Amino acid sequence: MVVQTELHIRRRVFALLLLIVFLFSLLTVRIAYLTTLRSEELTRRGVSQWTRRGTVYARRGSILDTNGQTLVMSATAYIISADPRKISDMSLFTQTICPILDLSEENVAKKLSDKTKASVTLKRQVSRETADRLRALQARDDAAAQQLKALLYDEDVRRMYPRGAFLSQTLGLTNVDSVGQSGLEQQYESLLRGTAGTILRSVDAHSQPVYDRGNLYIEPQDGNSLKLTIDASIQEICEKAMRECYAVNKAQAVHVIAMDPYTGAILAMCSKPDYDPNDPPREQADALTQLMRIRLISDAYEPGSTFKILTAAAALDAGVTTPEDGFYCSAKIKVDGDTIRCWGNPHKDESMAEALQNSCNPVFVELALRLGAERFYQYLHAFGLGSKTKVDLQGEGSGILIPVQKVKNVDLARIGFGQSVAVTPIQLLTAACAVINGGRLMQPYLLKEALSPDGTVLYRTQPKVISHPISEQTSVTMRRLLEDVVAVGGAKNAKVAGQRVGGKTGTAQVYKDGRIVRDVHIGSFLGFAPADDPRIALLVIVDEADTPVDYGGTTAAPFAGQILADVLPYLGCTSNEERTEVVVGNVVGMPLYQARAAMSAQGFRVLDDGAGDTVTAQMPGAGAKLVEGGQVMLYTYTDDPVETVELVCVPDVIGQSIAQAGMLLRQRGLDMEIDGSGLAVKQQPAGGEFVTRDTVVRVSFDLPSP
Repeated sequence: MVVQTELHIRRRVFALLLLIVFLFSLLTVRIAYLTTLRSEELTRRGVSQWTRRGTVYARRGSILDTNGQTLVMSATAYIISADPRKISDMSLFTQTICPILDLSEENVAKKLSDKTKASVTLKRQVSRETADRLRALQARDDAAAQQLKALLYDEDVRRMYPRGAFLSQTLGLTNVDSVGQSGLEQQYESLLRGTAGTILRSVDAHSQPVYDRGNLYIEPQDGNSLKLTIDASIQEICEKAMRECYAVNKAQAVHVIAMDPYTGAILAMCSKPDYDPNDPPREQADALTQLMRIRLISDAYEPGSTFKILTAAAALDAGVTTPEDGFYCSAKIKVDGDTIRCWGNPHKDESMAEALQNSCNPVFVELALRLGAERFYQYLHAFGLGSKTKVDLQGEGSGILIPVQKVKNVDLARIGFGQSVAVTPIQLLTAACAVINGGRLMQPYLLKEALSPDGTVLYRTQPKVISHPISEQTSVTMRRLLEDVVAVGGAKNAKVAGQRVGGKTGTAQVYKDGRIVRDVHIGSFLGFAPADDPRIALLVIVDEADTPVDYGGTTAAPFAGQILADVLPYLGCTSNEERTEVVVGNVVGMPLYQARAAMSAQGFRVLDDGAGDTVTAQMPGAGAKLVEGGQVMLYTYTDDPVETVELVCVPDVIGQSIAQAGMLLRQRGLDMEIDGSGLAVKQQPAGGEFVTRDTVVRVSFDLPSP
């Protein structure tokens, strides 16, 4: 009996031992499983529980005018969040904060209904003043203050436009994440945006920050700034004139674009109606989309008689007419059986110069037919028609030009006076500048310089010649003829006392649903001044004015004259009586520095294209007369192709996750090679280096220490 008892005890002990061994083995396997196969997942979950990760948004670069005045800047703002677990009276909480943050009580209560979350974002880009109001309420000793202790504040950045509705469409907008949506904000997103930083804080069981050595802060890198060709003073003059023009003419829209005719630098762009980018109507998506459109570069229209500038220049340059050439206007002309009428009574006997002053349609029909389709189209293409100007803005149109193979004589005739052809405003102005600047088609541009946060110049735009449509002598003749159009012709309303102004009015038809709308027009004026030394060229467009007379000479020309009257003194252009002429010397073949010195010694202002070190051409040419203080353009380009390599700046991705680092690199056309997991701790090439696109950036990742 004792033996059986002992045997039974031994068996029970042995079974217990086996059970213990089994449980220990099972525990060992479980520990091995958790510390090997699920190690990364559990570490990540643990880190997420004892840390709170936040983004420190980079300060987006500023946008400046040509003289360094701030047009757009970034200001400190706040992200307002709340911890739902600390709110005991939801009604009191929402009633207190919603009027201040301009939020719906119902939406806020719904957001905060999930008590499992430690932080819920209520609103971003909250101003410092609003955040201070909330902090003041928190500091009080009442029931509402107790509820507001749930609020959390993180630093944010918001975009500010100090001048309000000023250059609105061109500057563009950013969204709540400070990403460019339109205009220059979108065009130069990679330069402006900067690189966001990261803050990783240890927190306790109640999500309160624990300030220890485990906290990680990676400083954001601010974006680069843009210095534009826009002159804020000229822009303000244009804004004021267009506000008046819009009101007086009761128009659907009004526009003006001003340019330096020698370089293609855009001095001002303005369209009305517009909006205040500090408070855009985001809740009205369709209306905002229309207001954001840069119609000066996107919308094509039949230009009407302003197009006669190009027809006249082509005809003179080709030798099919002269200013003294005689014509007869009977107020109509037949082409291929179609009758084309002049805009008014017969002009009868007139010279080509007088036909330009009278804006006589039949004469320009004849000039177009004399040129012929092939030759006329060669000039039109050289003037850039049918192609984008490649201005540095997105959404540019290329206009509409009937293919030369399909153009009929009647089409050619109508193109001669600005019908059966569509151009964008910037396209027309750029072509007209080639007519008056000595015959060089320049590429228009808005970016003058890109500046690093410390002010270092990263990039500088140099004037670029696209083609040579006409000769310098033709250009001189056209400046004289267009000056007469303003002095004694149909553009008298653009006169400026004491200044020599050249230009041409235009009145274009309006098409709706494919048909011409009667008694509705687009009036315009394309002009420049001073006529003998153009410092500024501009195009004013009045779209569907609601006035008894809506021709360009009455709706657009007076406001163009108003702009020129204010701008010319600002540019230092003295009146006619105070100007003396000087014969321009020859500097072609000289080193650029010597040529600049020689022109300065003659009393001229000097610009160059920055393409080389030796002068290959000059405008005006040697022997020409130019007023003292006038502008000489020196060209140093050659026809030899120059190989250029596009470089991009490598973003600093240290502290970013794999997804964030990949996104930043892909946005700049760079590939990423991944080593490890967690947050980026090392990269090669380093942030800030310039490399070619498609460069592979090797990034090492590691998990933060607990």
